Amino acid sequence: MHGKDTIAALATAPGRAGIGIIRVSGPKACQLVERLVAAPVAWKPRVAMMASWRDEDGQVLDQGLMLFFPAPHSYTGEDVVELHAHGSPVLLRALLSRLYALGCRPAEPGEFTRRALLHGKMDLSQAEAVIACIDAATVRAGKQAQRHLQGVFGDKVAQFMEEITELLAYIEACLDFSEEEIPALDLVSLRQRVQSKLIDPIQRLLGTSSFGMRLFEGARVAIIGAPNVGKSSLLNALTGQERAIVSDVPGTTRDVLDADFEIHGIPVRLVDTAGLRRASDQVEREGIRRARREAEQADLVIFVADAGREETWRDGDSASVKVMNKVDLCPDLACPSGFIPISVRTGAGMSRLRSCLASMLEERDFSHEDIFVTCQRHAHLLNEALLYLREGAALLGGEDTLDLVASRWRSAYGSLGEIIGVGDVERILDRVFSRFCIGK
Repeated sequence: MHGKDTIAALATAPGRAGIGIIRVSGPKACQLVERLVAAPVAWKPRVAMMASWRDEDGQVLDQGLMLFFPAPHSYTGEDVVELHAHGSPVLLRALLSRLYALGCRPAEPGEFTRRALLHGKMDLSQAEAVIACIDAATVRAGKQAQRHLQGVFGDKVAQFMEEITELLAYIEACLDFSEEEIPALDLVSLRQRVQSKLIDPIQRLLGTSSFGMRLFEGARVAIIGAPNVGKSSLLNALTGQERAIVSDVPGTTRDVLDADFEIHGIPVRLVDTAGLRRASDQVEREGIRRARREAEQADLVIFVADAGREETWRDGDSASVKVMNKVDLCPDLACPSGFIPISVRTGAGMSRLRSCLASMLEERDFSHEDIFVTCQRHAHLLNEALLYLREGAALLGGEDTLDLVASRWRSAYGSLGEIIGVGDVERILDRVFSRFCIGK
């Protein structure tokens, strides 16, 4: 990857569309696009202009709009030209091939965003938020990704690093200067400061990681129970789709069937499974085996029982949620303790079930949190920094241990720096940008 190259790639999704956008970035962006136009261009920043783009024989390949974003006020911090062409995959490939023949290099995955980072347009956590915005499956996840993209998370990490810098400066002063030149070492105040300014806030931030990652990775919820208790009907009702075949014949569902929906902004994959009973044939035995495997691997398990068949009430002790379906057919039933009474047919109890699932997925109230930890890399590095901070605090016993304390806290600083791209930059960037698509 060479920052002096001029790169080009499709910035919109592949496939047919009304418009396809090609992004060109680098020191020769304007020069190479002028050769594509085969005429001088009177470039005006951020002003759309009509243009025809030509092949090597001067024939028009396509025509559309061009936009120029001069350095440093562009996405990458370099000169950027965008070609807004017709969204034909054939024409877009022809335009890119012509640009490559003229001297552009095909962009590598994430190279536009990587150049933005290297030119100081964003920190590494913001760069990762670009892919999070693309991958967001719900509005709530998208809003959280936007907060990361706006730098809220990176600013919080930078504040932690600034606090560590001040603590290290104080410790170095205690080591290098006499007691007459600096205030006496106050170990109690130092411990309290580390605890209140670093350890406690980082712990609170890490407390959001399970939910934050679930926002993007989603949750898997399995529906289990005996045959013909209404598992498939419940899947259809929760997802709002006629995804599963519903029949009065026991054993209709013989394989795992899933459907996607969301609860309180959390993406959920709901899995319908074969009814749990003594199998009558090899195919049903395999379906039941898969049902048990899904229950073991799911984040949550919904156990469904039939209000009119007491033999179906058993075997739900390990489930996250137990529901008693078809209560509309048994109006005199005293619902057993631990079950949520519902009727998929009438909709009774469904709101309560959705609220129960939401509370279990959210684990605690995050309505007042402004930012979450949303990826495993950030969680790992925050945990690493927290360990170093605690180790340093535990070593605070006097001036003879300050060298060890400083060493641990410098390591904490380094772990936090990896989150926003401070440190061994190339190694960090190679790992992060390998997940990006070409046009970003």
